[in-house]
Amino acid sequence: MTNVTQGGKAFGLLKAQQRERLEEINKEYMEDQKYRDEDDLPEKLEAFKNKYAEFDLNDQGEIDIMGLKRMMEKLGVPKTHLELKKMIAEVDSDNSGTINYRNFVKMMLGKRSAVFKLVLMFEDKANGSSCKPDGPPPKRDIASLP
Repeated sequence: MTNVTQGGKAFGLLKAQQRERLEEINKEYMEDQKYRDEDDLPEKLEAFKNKYAEFDLNDQGEIDIMGLKRMMEKLGVPKTHLELKKMIAEVDSDNSGTINYRNFVKMMLGKRSAVFKLVLMFEDKANGSSCKPDGPPPKRDIASLP
């Protein structure tokens, strides 16, 4: 993330420390017998770490409701405050009102399909195949709208 908005070196240091903390948690998952059979675990954990760090906007090691709101908007699926609270509640195991990295990884590796997970997986698929047309969208008339 190159657009540094606050305090240059201090901000860079904070981000580096945050990534180290996430890396420590990734190591725990690598050593966890429960996830031993997971395909491409190192690659998945690296991708999760990068995605999480991108949206941990308060740098407290958690994604709060505002971070989730900005994330959903950036992904093109804005949610209401109530929807955001439900999304957090789905994965927030310690009832902190935020999504910490452990919750995030558990959700992404888990079998349950939380709304948040589905949105992220959809976004990855959409970004993977660049089938977006170039130029402005085609003109539509009122009759063609759903």
